[in-house]
Amino acid sequence: MKLSNLSLSALFASCIIARFVESNEGQIVLNLALEEPNFLIDIAGEQRWVTEEEKWDIKRGGEYFMDITNYRALGSINGAKAFTSSTRLPYPSKVSHKSTVLPIQKRLNKTNIQTHLEHFVTFHNRFWDSTYGAQSCRWLLSIINDIVAETGADKYGVVVKPFIHIWDQFSIIVTIPGKGEGTVVLGAHQDSANYKERYEGRAPGADDDGSGTMTILEVLRVLLSDEKVLQGEAENTIEFHWYSGEEGGLLGSQDVFSHYEKEGRDVKAMLQTDMTGFTQLTREAGRNPQFGLMMDIMDEALMNFTKLVIEEYTDLEWVETGCGKFCGSDHMSAIKAGYPGVCVTESEFKHCAVEHLHGPDDLIKYLDFDHMVDHAKYILGFAYELAFAKL
Repeated sequence: MKLSNLSLSALFASCIIARFVESNEGQIVLNLALEEPNFLIDIAGEQRWVTEEEKWDIKRGGEYFMDITNYRALGSINGAKAFTSSTRLPYPSKVSHKSTVLPIQKRLNKTNIQTHLEHFVTFHNRFWDSTYGAQSCRWLLSIINDIVAETGADKYGVVVKPFIHIWDQFSIIVTIPGKGEGTVVLGAHQDSANYKERYEGRAPGADDDGSGTMTILEVLRVLLSDEKVLQGEAENTIEFHWYSGEEGGLLGSQDVFSHYEKEGRDVKAMLQTDMTGFTQLTREAGRNPQFGLMMDIMDEALMNFTKLVIEEYTDLEWVETGCGKFCGSDHMSAIKAGYPGVCVTESEFKHCAVEHLHGPDDLIKYLDFDHMVDHAKYILGFAYELAFAKL
């Protein structure tokens, strides 16, 4: 549908996402307009206008999209830089900080990850425009604030801020200042969704992406125990991002990186951690747990560096994998904004926990917390090496 064919009311709704309130099972649900085709989505480069229900029909059908309704300008400033060899950064060809990183790896605590995740899945769901999603992000923010306060990092200029959207579940950003404005971003998405009953349906989201959320939370805690990082001696600033609305079409990350692009932020690297805990199918295939490198949309130079870090800081193998137009994650928003991004998941894609996702069966009982610690080990190395690299 061409823009000229839209009614004025549909255009207005698509720009501001008008919402109305209804009640479902005792919670207040913030529903988006359902009748008009007010949502512009992008599926593997194909754009089309759809209704809210059509969006979720597409999701239920197994296809992935970016909802670009309010983010059509994303990439208009920096986007031409993406994937061009002339703009690729000189990531390190070898690691330089093993003597520091390996000892602090030992501070990673599996029990912390498990304890936090056990509470996170008690929210009925974490859908981004429901009351449950609003409650879950506030709980997560309180835990992050506690970690920063307990490490004393707030006294060194480490800042925790909610990133407010036009829906109620905010994203969260922690900034650890370095010497320069260059920024290394570590991300995960905090929301969950039941694709059949998105407002009132149960969606514990233990693996997708409670596992990634709690994995990078533990990395944050350990990273803040390093005096050089805490005192701002790193070359680059480090940020931890917990995005809202990933399941709605990368909404939170598009909002964040739209602002970063407009502000001229210098993002040197973005690592998305989406699902870190399911190893059952990999083991049933006769393999040890692996890291799945999502190769569909990524920055090649940064992915090569990620392979190096995995090899140097873990005992596990990586495997290149992908899913075409049938999945994606928040690194795609960074890449569209012209920033280098990669995504690493729990295994080769065919061995991921797909059969359990986006409904009531995404449960802790299927997860391997040792594998989450494996992810935390390389993420810690990734963060530390790039924090102190001159890029």
